Amino acid sequence: MPSAARRGRRPGSPDTRASILAEARSLFAAQGYAATSVRAVAAAAGVDAALVHHYFGTKDDLFLAALQAPLDPRSVLLPVAEGGVDGAGERLLRTFLSVWDDEVTRLPLLALVRTVFDPDRRQMVRDGLMRMVLGPVGAALGVDQPELRMSLVGSQLMGLVLARYVVEVEPLASASADQLVAAYAPTLQRYLDGPLT
Repeated sequence: MPSAARRGRRPGSPDTRASILAEARSLFAAQGYAATSVRAVAAAAGVDAALVHHYFGTKDDLFLAALQAPLDPRSVLLPVAEGGVDGAGERLLRTFLSVWDDEVTRLPLLALVRTVFDPDRRQMVRDGLMRMVLGPVGAALGVDQPELRMSLVGSQLMGLVLARYVVEVEPLASASADQLVAAYAPTLQRYLDGPLT
């Protein structure tokens, strides 16, 4: 008796995780975080959405995996948010510098930042910065006008990354963390809780 044709999506295999991740990366890059659903990723990979959740957990976890981030910013930035808005500019900058000054995390982050110049990945990097890094900090701190305030914070941090770590402008590139905190933290703090006009 011939076996019945299989129905449904293909089961998990060693290549399934890689296929899901490749499709997620493609969809997040093309459509952005908000317009990409776990179901759409699953359909593109030819698997059930439950299998995507099995391998990656939440949509945020899948997005982080697609970004190839060397660490989870949600846990790294938790102390920044827990301390409240007072002094958050300094805490954020010190945390940021500790991650970027560590060669283990800096090298993959540099690779990620360089993709911002790739039109196909720009939206994904932008979504990563705002959705996974700065957005949660602004929400946890309870700042007013969070999109505006956190985009201003992001402009300072991205400028610092480009000048210090990508282009290596001196004396910024060799400045100590304390020197940078003294120069940048007051501006970040103003962006978080000061007047914007």
